[in-house]
Amino acid sequence: MPPLAWAALLWLAAIGLAPALRLLAEAPGAALPALAGDPGIWRAAGRSLFVAASAALLAGTLGALQAWLLLLHALPARSFLLFCSALPLLVPPQIMALGFSQLGGPSSPLLLALGMAPPLGTPNPLYGPGGMILLLGIQGAPLVLLALAGLARRLPGDFLSAAGSLGAGPAATLRRVVAPLLLPGLLAGMGLAFVAALGNFGIAALLGIPGRYPLLTLLIWQKLSSIGPAALAEVAALSLLLAALALPGLWLQFAAARAGAWGGGNGRAFRPLPTNPATRAALPILVFYLLAVLALPLLALLCTALAPATGVPLTPANATLRHFAASLAPGAQTLSALGHSLLLAGGAALLLALAALPIALHQGRRAVRWATLGVDLPYALPGACTAVSVILLVLGLPGGGAVYGTLGLILFAYLARFQALALRPVAAAAARLDPALDRAAQSLGAGALRRLWRVQVPLLAPALGAGGLLVLLMAVNEVTVSALLHGPGSQTLGVLVFNLQDAGQGPQAAATSCLALLVTAALMILATAFAKKLPPGTLPWRP
Repeated sequence: MPPLAWAALLWLAAIGLAPALRLLAEAPGAALPALAGDPGIWRAAGRSLFVAASAALLAGTLGALQAWLLLLHALPARSFLLFCSALPLLVPPQIMALGFSQLGGPSSPLLLALGMAPPLGTPNPLYGPGGMILLLGIQGAPLVLLALAGLARRLPGDFLSAAGSLGAGPAATLRRVVAPLLLPGLLAGMGLAFVAALGNFGIAALLGIPGRYPLLTLLIWQKLSSIGPAALAEVAALSLLLAALALPGLWLQFAAARAGAWGGGNGRAFRPLPTNPATRAALPILVFYLLAVLALPLLALLCTALAPATGVPLTPANATLRHFAASLAPGAQTLSALGHSLLLAGGAALLLALAALPIALHQGRRAVRWATLGVDLPYALPGACTAVSVILLVLGLPGGGAVYGTLGLILFAYLARFQALALRPVAAAAARLDPALDRAAQSLGAGALRRLWRVQVPLLAPALGAGGLLVLLMAVNEVTVSALLHGPGSQTLGVLVFNLQDAGQGPQAAATSCLALLVTAALMILATAFAKKLPPGTLPWRP
């Protein structure tokens, strides 16, 4: 095998196979009997399954309706509406939970200012399973939309022309021709939404703790936070239980991928249909939904950050910036947490984009192809499983205890978690390379490295940038992995928001959340500026 193929194989083994095998090899024999006899764990497992399944159904409904409206019809401002529909996926879950929780309840500054706050003592309606299902469904809807968008780009326009020539109208064509072709995308998106909801920590913690409705991810965090590495055997068993619960979602994705393996037509591409009375009636509903899930929580966060204290109605006279000032004060850790998040996300994006190159170029080799399955698992499984497997692997190495709770440990977990995300666009681009170009360069005497640098890298550069960009956007506000792995001095922005809210500093948590959203918006604007140089479909908010 060439040296680059060996390098790819060793990298895949180190960040993909090794953590997964270490988790499986952990002998939970002493912990399993305790878990089997603990009704609280099985109650949390049942709750996790119920919440994840309900959220996946809600995500499938919302995502399918958005896809019908935005992917299949030429609506006004279609690109902007797609951008807004994809935004919930990029809003950190802990910030979404904080915004929605500040929107309801008797202490909401926004509701108090409007005179609509419920009486004191009224429980917040979002605390508990209902709120978790609602928010996880909203965050999962873009996953369904994106899965459907991937198939919609391959829809053969000739099918519609053929159906029209046989007398089928647009509605019948969509129902009888297009819908069966897009069904695998719907199932795959619901599988993704199920696994994402099952492993979510931010929403599960911020709504589950006050609602006294703990899920499995919350139990894992509580045991690691209170006991530390001494609880690894029990935590490993909980992680394996969480992974087992994720199997239905993984199977759904696998089955849908096989069913959706039809090739796109060689004729003209599918063109969105013109609007009709049904789509024109649905458009205001979509706009209202986007305002409700994006603008209102953000407004509630801003009101909480500007109000002098929790439970005090916001007025022009008492609006204050002191919570923003406190967040940016030298001892507030906001700037250091922001620096950690950008450093970890940027470092992971760069390393994973570089590593994706040799992997993609040698994906035809059986050993590399099989090893690639090892990096698919950490991305497919809940993030808590990745975090625990990384802890087990690192602590089992000589001197591994020195990196426990450090940025290096979080970075390694990010590499394991997001390699599949960086690899997919590069692998797809590498599969389309013409082998004749490499053979021509070789016939002119170019060595392997020269061919790599002069022939393959320029052709794959947009896909490499796309993979790194996706990792950057997803990792900069990640909270599940970093919440389980961080220690003193290694706090990320997502963890800081959660810790502030958990400590009862709601206004400062809201101010920090607003700053985090500004960072996310800046990254999205930067990504959009380079969108024309990226492969089609790279950015979730561009058709």
